[in-house]
Amino acid sequence: MESIEPVPVKSKIAFSDLEKIDVRVGTIEKVSDVEGADKLLKLDVDFGDHKRVILAGLKQERENPSEIEGKQALFVVNLEPRKLRGVVSEGMLFDIGYADGLVPRLAFPESPVPNGTRAG
Repeated sequence: MESIEPVPVKSKIAFSDLEKIDVRVGTIEKVSDVEGADKLLKLDVDFGDHKRVILAGLKQERENPSEIEGKQALFVVNLEPRKLRGVVSEGMLFDIGYADGLVPRLAFPESPVPNGTRAG
């Protein structure tokens, strides 16, 4: 197992601030390249009642990015859409380890849940 030097906990926030973040489970249906991007991959994600495109900087972190197709993961779904390399991203993959310099891992439910299920 990799090790890290834990960093100090960030400053306290109000519970109401946490409630502003909408984190939901989605199934990654397809992973594809983003033309001209060194790091970005396009994820087609099913959230149950709708589907979205979410860009994630996973290209250099996985030998076989398509291995995450069919897996459920956590996503922040209420961010402003953002256009990167000509593709609009409608959320953010909620992964583990990137901020600590580790190869990121998906954050996912321990057993399958309906797509669109909220975290928290």
